[in-house]
Amino acid sequence: MKKYMAIIRIRFSNSLQYRTAALAGLVTQFAWGFMEILAFSAFYRANPSAFPMTFSQTVSYIWLQQALVMLFMVWFFEADIFKAISDGSIAYELARPVDLYNRWFCQSIANRLSKAVLRCIPILIVAFLIPGPFRMSLPPSAAQFLLFLISAALSLCVVVVFSMIIYISTFYTLSPIGVRIISAVLADFLAGGTVPLPFFPPAFRAVAELLPFAAMQNMPLRLYSGNIAGSDAVRGIGLQVFWLLALTLIGKLMMRHALKRVVVQGG
Repeated sequence: MKKYMAIIRIRFSNSLQYRTAALAGLVTQFAWGFMEILAFSAFYRANPSAFPMTFSQTVSYIWLQQALVMLFMVWFFEADIFKAISDGSIAYELARPVDLYNRWFCQSIANRLSKAVLRCIPILIVAFLIPGPFRMSLPPSAAQFLLFLISAALSLCVVVVFSMIIYISTFYTLSPIGVRIISAVLADFLAGGTVPLPFFPPAFRAVAELLPFAAMQNMPLRLYSGNIAGSDAVRGIGLQVFWLLALTLIGKLMMRHALKRVVVQGG
């Protein structure tokens, strides 16, 4: 366990050095968040009762989504992992006395956390200070906020173990471009990254909420905004735990099978 904690600590510290990239990302997140909120505002002014979430809940959902984008976005992949598999430097990884799956998992967790830390605080400060109705609201209760924290941690882990499956698939495809693009677009849409899941048609939404993508950003963001509470919140967190265990098992089995057949060319 100490070696994996060391990996997390080293990766976290190294990633904190990229402050210029974080500043550029902040500008993007602010611009995108304001555009989304203004677009939703136009629809809400036409008929507020026609939507499954209140405008305040939607605003909180969007601001928190932008603040924690690096935690929950599936499209953020580790380029050096893809490179290691494609160019053969995976041989060095296999020579290290650590489990490769666990190493990549810790590396991904640390990089996402460090990038989120650099971005989230400025976004949240501004989101709480801007005038209403575009101001971010506090969660309905302390219990709801605690559930949000639990769900956010589970969501981060689900995103990472899903990403692990994409990394491992590169052992079979060699080029990660196709799988990477398809998985990122599909996961982002079905996780509520483009439009919150409550806005989906009822039949489609019922299916989407059972998929592993709903266990990603959908659950913590809706918990914080108050759109999900009570038994629905407990059920949603239980589904996150299920998908975390299921995807981890699938990833480890895929890794075991891939490493038995991996061939590294060159010398």
